[in-house]
Amino acid sequence: MKIALDAAGGDHGAKEMVAGAIAALENYDYLEKIYLVGKNKEIEPLLVKFHDKLEIITADELIEMGDHPATAYRRKKNASITVATRLVKEGVADAVVSAGSTGGQMVAALFGLGRIKGVGRPAIGCVIPTANGGKLLVDAGANTSVNEENLVQFAQMGSIYMRSIMGIASPRVGLINNGSEESKGSELTQKAYQALKNTPSINFMGNIEGREIPLGIADVMTCDGFTGNIVLKTMEGMGKTIINMLTEEVMKSTKAKLGAVLMKPALKNLKAKMDYAEYGGAPLLGVDGISIVCHGSSKAPAIKNAIRVAYECYQKDFVEQIKANLKTETQP
Repeated sequence: MKIALDAAGGDHGAKEMVAGAIAALENYDYLEKIYLVGKNKEIEPLLVKFHDKLEIITADELIEMGDHPATAYRRKKNASITVATRLVKEGVADAVVSAGSTGGQMVAALFGLGRIKGVGRPAIGCVIPTANGGKLLVDAGANTSVNEENLVQFAQMGSIYMRSIMGIASPRVGLINNGSEESKGSELTQKAYQALKNTPSINFMGNIEGREIPLGIADVMTCDGFTGNIVLKTMEGMGKTIINMLTEEVMKSTKAKLGAVLMKPALKNLKAKMDYAEYGGAPLLGVDGISIVCHGSSKAPAIKNAIRVAYECYQKDFVEQIKANLKTETQP
């Protein structure tokens, strides 16, 4: 498999992107080539291993986090995410991975790869850690304004992902809302509830409240991107806060420190379960190609795991799975 890695994107620049690429090559023997897309002068000094499997593709521009995505895409023809996505479109690479501007990646995917026929709006499907394992949140930030048909389609694409990639035969779908009752929520969520309930191909379990999200009672959680991004960032922040608070309490007494030594293996496992880097990246659902979105603060381990996610989508022929199954599920 060949990966186009946006080596210019992300908060940490080329250093962590290249380190993640090298880590992936050291761990995954199915990788034939990783194209490092970005500025040659920033990438080349970092190449110390796997020269035969790493190739620099020069891209001198970058879509910044503060740029308007569509405007930047038109003006910055040689932006790293645009060039990386083009490699997938042309068949040079099998997937693109980026930790840069999410909006820029979405626009590059829409114009460079196109939408799968029948998809109203592509969405970000992000696997989040819960007490019941990794669960899928759709949409995690791509669409701030949606209608009930979009939410149903997010649930359908999310269900296809959980079946084909995560191996769950009949994924349970929950609608994120401010109450469990059918009549709760906004006009949008009330309409979406009825639409989801009346879609036979969706294993709809009803509304789920915010406190139920970290319990992992639903395999797919559907919502608009505004809500989804707040849920995602809140859970990330809460996880870090709990770890920091626990560390502070342990350091207050000798007894606590001794207890922490005994609990170290359990605490290490807990931290790993709550670490978003373990899940790597999130696929753009509904675009006609594999495009993996990473958190802007991703470091080498997250990039390595995002490349693994790209491979899983490639190996399971995930884009074709959506094309085939979404067509079936949307037929009257």
